[in-house]
Amino acid sequence: MDHNKTPLFSALRRHAEQDPVQFHIPGHKKGLGSDAEFREFIGDNALSIDLINIAPLDDLHQPTGVIEEAQKLAADAFGADYTYFSVQGTSGAIMTMILTVCASGDKIIVPRNVHKSVLAAIIFAGARPVFISPARDGNLGIDHGITTRSVRKALERHPDAKAVLVINPTYYGICTNLKEIVDLVHSYDIPVLVDEAHGVLIHFHEKLPMSAMQAGADMAATSVHKLGGSMTQSSVLNVRKGRVNPHRIQTVISMLTTTSTSYILLASLDTSRRNLALHGHALAEQAIGLAQYARQQINEIPGLECFGENILGTEATYDYDPTKVSIHIRHLGITGYETENWLRDNYNIEIEMSDMYNILCLVTPGDTSESVGKLLTALRGLSEAFYEGAESRELVVKIPDIPQLSLTPRDAFYGETETIPFKESAGRIIAEFIYVYPPGIPILLPGEVISQKNIDYIVEHVEVGLPVKGPEDRSIEFVKVIVEETAIS
Repeated sequence: MDHNKTPLFSALRRHAEQDPVQFHIPGHKKGLGSDAEFREFIGDNALSIDLINIAPLDDLHQPTGVIEEAQKLAADAFGADYTYFSVQGTSGAIMTMILTVCASGDKIIVPRNVHKSVLAAIIFAGARPVFISPARDGNLGIDHGITTRSVRKALERHPDAKAVLVINPTYYGICTNLKEIVDLVHSYDIPVLVDEAHGVLIHFHEKLPMSAMQAGADMAATSVHKLGGSMTQSSVLNVRKGRVNPHRIQTVISMLTTTSTSYILLASLDTSRRNLALHGHALAEQAIGLAQYARQQINEIPGLECFGENILGTEATYDYDPTKVSIHIRHLGITGYETENWLRDNYNIEIEMSDMYNILCLVTPGDTSESVGKLLTALRGLSEAFYEGAESRELVVKIPDIPQLSLTPRDAFYGETETIPFKESAGRIIAEFIYVYPPGIPILLPGEVISQKNIDYIVEHVEVGLPVKGPEDRSIEFVKVIVEETAIS
């Protein structure tokens, strides 16, 4: 295929150049009806291709023209049989994967540290999650992936599962032996779904971990916008034919997708595919080199640790993506959240994520030696400010217990509930999510029994200022739980 082509973007440009008189939405009519300041800032070019699904531009819901051609080129670039564009982010693609294979009552095997979009889809489907505990890293205070051993146990106990979902890579860039897991699951003739939100570059460089399509997975939701250059909210769903029905996938993704699809987002996917297909190897090579330089320099800064190949060697840490620069800051005696704020206030640096013990910085094809140099200068300043006397302030690593699931998430979410003080909720079944975003992994999800350790862990996160979200009560003082029937005396 000719990856120099951008069928959708080129059609949008041709259409804009023809300057048709528009009597259709959007109502801003090429920006003429927009707020003047916004129009000046965004620019007339962008507004001229903010269009709707008119005949010359195809329709994402049933593509037969330039969108179909763009998706075929994307499939070729990603090594897939089919690729579907998502303007609902990777969350929409993840939900599509699950709703394609799961109906009410069906089992799906998933890691417990999945993104909330996985659990939302499980609630929508009425599916029964079979949770696998991820491998826990007591030194860094994070979860890694799931192991082949744990997947084998889950399949032996639940051979009737409709799918197995794997996160690869994790938010922190850690990969399991995906090919081994795919081969094992396929021996049961069960499809493998991959949350590949943080893995778009791995398709384009041999120094990066194996991609889901290379491993033979059946479906993979991949964020092009996170690392591959497209605009926020634009992602792809890559598919291998055989165990899943591509026509059903199209039906499901259409059900989840707005009918007012953004052609700016779609065009950014089309052009990013071109850039990655033609230049992806060189772009990834540059990002890898900058990230490895940063990693080496960070490990020389007092009080900071940045894992690399030293983390490999276990079943759950089979490989890693070096462009995810994860920095352990606990030895500075401060939290990751405090570090994030300090870097913002003192060096005007915004990082990807912070947790209690780590910060995460993404090095992408958009970085240069100058941007990495600014990060290193800031981290040296951080060490100088906090390293002295840090030992006495150092936090002890705590990882929350995985709660017991007593009701299906759907039954809990739609069940009869009452609101009680969160600090008094131990032993009750929660009916809503509590998670820290990013990364959006639930600490508690509907149907789980709240433990005192969960309460203490969440309260501690709230008190240090980490972005705990999910409950209807945003202060996390009250929580919705399932009403309990009291014994009749």
